[in-house]
Amino acid sequence: MSSYFTDLAQQYIDGEWRPGSGSWDIIDFNPYDDEKLASITIATVDEVDQAYRAAARVQKEWAATNPHARRAVLEKALRLVEEREEEISEAIVAELGGTRLKAAFELHLAKEFLREAAHLALRAEGRIIASPVDGKENRVYREPVGVVGVISPFNFPFLLSLKSVAPALALGNGVVLKPHQDTPVVGGTLVAKIFEDAGLPGGLLNVVVTDLAEIGDSFLEHPVPKVISFTGSDTVGRHVATVCAAHFKRTVLELGGNSALVVLDDADLDYAVDAAVFSRYVHQGQVCMAANRVLVDRSVAEEFTSRFVAKVASLKAGDPRDPETVVGPVINSRQADDLCAVVDQALAEGATALVHGRRTDNLVEPSVLTGLPADSALLRQEVFGPVAFLVPFDGEEEAVRIVNDTPYGLSGAVHTGDIERGVNFARRIDTGMFHVNDGTVHDEPIVPFGGEKHSGIGRLNGESMLDAFTTVKWISVQYGRSRFPF
Repeated sequence: MSSYFTDLAQQYIDGEWRPGSGSWDIIDFNPYDDEKLASITIATVDEVDQAYRAAARVQKEWAATNPHARRAVLEKALRLVEEREEEISEAIVAELGGTRLKAAFELHLAKEFLREAAHLALRAEGRIIASPVDGKENRVYREPVGVVGVISPFNFPFLLSLKSVAPALALGNGVVLKPHQDTPVVGGTLVAKIFEDAGLPGGLLNVVVTDLAEIGDSFLEHPVPKVISFTGSDTVGRHVATVCAAHFKRTVLELGGNSALVVLDDADLDYAVDAAVFSRYVHQGQVCMAANRVLVDRSVAEEFTSRFVAKVASLKAGDPRDPETVVGPVINSRQADDLCAVVDQALAEGATALVHGRRTDNLVEPSVLTGLPADSALLRQEVFGPVAFLVPFDGEEEAVRIVNDTPYGLSGAVHTGDIERGVNFARRIDTGMFHVNDGTVHDEPIVPFGGEKHSGIGRLNGESMLDAFTTVKWISVQYGRSRFPF
């Protein structure tokens, strides 16, 4: 077992590792075998305040630091992740129940995003804008926002914490990170340890492991942070947006999805099956971009379905430490209960289970359901686990209507033998991202990432990071003399 779970089971506030002063502990369990990994005494409202005050105190000096020096810290963090890759992978498998494949996938993306964040340190460029007033020069400066609050989820905690933390730091901000209670180490204190070892000044990045029952909305309402970056469910995201708006804070919200993978009548069926199975079952389906719905043109539905079901039935579910395992446990028993309830509800509504996965503790085997009534609420909500709905359609118009018939709009994919047909289809879908002849699960460091409708507000990655974590200031200079009317 990685020493991370004994060494990093603390708060990281103002450059110090220390226990929280709350009255109870968060117990960190391995979701596969229920082994206790760590016990962390939670942070209180006072410790959230200390974390934010520390970040604010150090941030001004960090913002004034040469951007090349900031970049050097990010580059060192990247090297440390590369050197510690095996240990971090073990921690992902233990704390998340992630498979070896999933751990490698998450670490690959984490390194790519750190590499891009290092470059981002040099990209906060200003502008000079012409003025209609004689003798005036308009300068537009791009400045750090100050302090950013980051709330990360349990499914890709290392990547999705770094995805906001690294660019915010690179651009001269301080950060306070609150990881999910189920992944306090991989999503929180491990990130702090890497940046501490990379030479980041103490106090600039703080990690508070806590719970809403203890701190309420203090993480959001605190006067120090100017931006809150939240990744998680749309239900919690709505609350985050409401609280932050009342306190005039900006938000970046990366929320849930109900993505569809669409198979048109001219698709390469074997390839579409591979894309659909990966898009639904990667990391047990606990991915916001996962293909909840697989839509298939009725003319090829029978052939596609038989191949899809055969491939799903071949997926090995079990111990995530086994390199052959494709489907490991979901994060906790509540999640497993919810998934079983979804399957039971679908069957009660008249659906047929082509594959009906068993549940053993937190291990929920894959299910494939078809024949769900078109008006079922299950087709419009996010299902965060290894349950696929197969939906036949008649022609593109019906496919577009079904794909858009959901409050979410994050990702999606279409498979066709005609690329431009696929592009035209994609442009009619109300999503932030859509992929032609590929899976639904993609993230690249310089391409805008985000959703429409209930799937979020704002974008991350590339230039979007500048909009997320900096602000612009107009400074005018009058070299001559202005004329005033009185």
